Amino acid sequence: MQQSLLKRLFWLVVFWGAGVLTLAVAGSVFRLLMNAAGFKS
Repeated sequence: MQQSLLKRLFWLVVFWGAGVLTLAVAGSVFRLLMNAAGFKS
C-alpha cells in the first residue's frame, strides 16, 4: 500500500514539474517573439 502511494506521489510531482517547465518554455518563447516584434517590457 505504501509503495503505491509513493508511486502516485512521484508521478504527480513529475507531471506537475513537466507542466511548470512547459509553461516556462512557452512564456520564454512568447517573450522572445514580442521582443522580435519590437515590444519592450
